Amino acid sequence: MDSAKIPGNDFLDILFYGRNKDYGAYELRSRYDKRVRNAVMGTASIMLVMIGGYALNNTLMAADNVHRPVFVAKDIILDNVKLPDPDPVIPPPPAHAAPPPAAATKAFTNPVITDKDVPPDEMPPKHTELEGKIIGVHNVDGPEGGLDVDLGSSGNGKSGVITVENKAADADGPLSFVEIMPEFPGGEAALAKYLGKNIRYPHLAQENGIQGTVFIQFVVNRDGTISQVKTNGAAKGGGLEEEAIRVVGKMPNWKPGKQNGQTVAVFFNLPVRFTLSEN
Repeated sequence: MDSAKIPGNDFLDILFYGRNKDYGAYELRSRYDKRVRNAVMGTASIMLVMIGGYALNNTLMAADNVHRPVFVAKDIILDNVKLPDPDPVIPPPPAHAAPPPAAATKAFTNPVITDKDVPPDEMPPKHTELEGKIIGVHNVDGPEGGLDVDLGSSGNGKSGVITVENKAADADGPLSFVEIMPEFPGGEAALAKYLGKNIRYPHLAQENGIQGTVFIQFVVNRDGTISQVKTNGAAKGGGLEEEAIRVVGKMPNWKPGKQNGQTVAVFFNLPVRFTLSEN
């Protein structure tokens, strides 16, 4: 008989025939299949409970954690604007008039006493040849009829006063540096107060933490009005450049710059700093 085809209990009875079944081995073998089945079912139940609990917990947490936008109000603090000191203005050198043409000169001839005939080219000049000429070291040709110099009070034919011809104030467009630079009405303190009162920090820049200094260039015209407002340097983004241009463009009239006593149009650079407060 094939032992594999014998039922389990019958096989155990045959195996333990005539042996002590109360020793324990018989009972362990007879309950082996039941214990394996119970272990598999218990393990599967525990796994199902763990997986179900994990899925239920994720569902409950997803329902509670709904992300809503959080708006954090930040105080805007504008630093005092320190305007750069203007570069020193070096006036151009005075224009010098061209010197008058040199007068004709006649070389001085040393008198020599001799009893020989003197060649014509070695003869001393006649008085008619010296009219309008000056005695010098060499023979130099001058203007026709000699030099007509009218000596003035200074001894050089000039009055000694140099006059500078003023050009049109804005014939060459706005200047970069002048003798008297333009000024905001009330000075630097008033300018810083104006910027702090009128600048509104853009919301996009606040939400993204964008800050920094925006450099604005504009022209202060002869009448003090502001024009040609634009930015210089790398863009910060977030609306900072647009806000700086808006505030500078609506500034009141400045005190215009002056050059040679006349009002002129002048380029002006203004740094505008945007700073977020640390909460």
